[in-house]
Amino acid sequence: MKVSTSFQEYSVDGIVSAARKSEERGYDIFSSSETGHNPYLPLVLAAEHTEEIELQTSIALSFSRSPMDTAYIAWDIQNLSKGRFTLGLGSQVRGHIVRRFSMPWSAPAPRMREYVMALKHIWDCWQNGTKLNFAGDYYSFNLMSPFFNPGPIEHPDIKVSIAGVNPNMLRVAGELCDGVILHSFNTPTYTRDVVLPNLQKGAERLGRSIEDISISGGGFIVAGENEEELEKKKKETKSRISFYASTRSYGDVMRAQGWDDTHEKLYRMSIDGKWNQMGDEITDEMLDSFAVVGTYDQIAAKIKSTYGKYATSVSFGMDTQNEEEENILRDVIKNLKDS
Repeated sequence: MKVSTSFQEYSVDGIVSAARKSEERGYDIFSSSETGHNPYLPLVLAAEHTEEIELQTSIALSFSRSPMDTAYIAWDIQNLSKGRFTLGLGSQVRGHIVRRFSMPWSAPAPRMREYVMALKHIWDCWQNGTKLNFAGDYYSFNLMSPFFNPGPIEHPDIKVSIAGVNPNMLRVAGELCDGVILHSFNTPTYTRDVVLPNLQKGAERLGRSIEDISISGGGFIVAGENEEELEKKKKETKSRISFYASTRSYGDVMRAQGWDDTHEKLYRMSIDGKWNQMGDEITDEMLDSFAVVGTYDQIAAKIKSTYGKYATSVSFGMDTQNEEEENILRDVIKNLKDS
C-alpha cells in the first residue's frame, strides 16, 4: 500500500519544506488539493525540490477549466517532474461550478468522460503529431498551430484519476482512468456494494479489469497518541461527517447504511444554519462505519485491515513536534507500506 500526504502552509518555504520532509519520511505520494488555492502551483515547487516522490492533485477541479487548459498544465508538470505526476480530477457540485466559477453545468459523469477523452486526444496530438480533431457533446478542439504546440516530452503517459462517489462517475473511472480517488465520506458497505461493482462495470466496457485501476482512500482516519486525544479527534470527525451527510450529492452513502432519516434531518439543520449542532447527530456506530479509529501503535494495522482489501493507497499524516513523534510517524508509514 502506498502512503500519501500533503502540506499545511501555503507558502514557498512551507510547500518546499513539506515536500522535502515527505520524501525523507518515506511517503510515496505528495498531493495538493483545490480548496482556497490553486492546486497545481505547489507541485511545481515540489517537482523542483524532490527526486522520487510521486506528485498528484487530489483533486483539481475539471469543469472550472477547459480540457485544453488542464492539458497544458498537466503536460508541463509531468515534464518538470520527469514523469512523476498524476492528474487527479474532480467535478465538484453544481453550485460551485455555476455560482463560484460562473461556468456551465451539465450531467457530471458524461461530461467527465468526455473531458478525460479530450485530454488524451490533446496529449496524443502533442506527443505523436496526430491531427487535433476532437468533437464531442461538450467540448470541441480542432486548432493547434505549431506555435502553440508544446511538442513531445520524455514521459508522455500522464496518469489520470478521478474522484468518484456515485455509480455513473465510478463507471467512468473504471472505463477510462488509471485510478479513482474515493471520498473520505465512504463506508466499507458502500465500497463493497456500490464502488467496486461499478468500477468493474466501467472496466468491462473496454475489456479492462478492476485490477488495472488504482484505488485511493476509502474513509476517515482518526489517530491519536492516547484515548484522551482520540476523543477530541473523534468529536471533530463527527462534525466533518455531519457536513457531508447533510449534502444531497452524498445522500446515497447514507441510504446504503439505512440512515436516510439522519441524512434528511442533517439537511434541514444545514438549511437552518445549525452547523455547530450537527455533529451531535452522528452516533458512535456511524463514526465506526465512516472512520478507522486507533492510537498510533494500532492505526496501521487497523487501516490495512479495513482498507487494505481494496485500496492501493491511503493518506495519513500527523503533526510532529519532537524526535519521538517523528519516529512514531515514520513507523506508521513503514508499517502501512509493508504488505
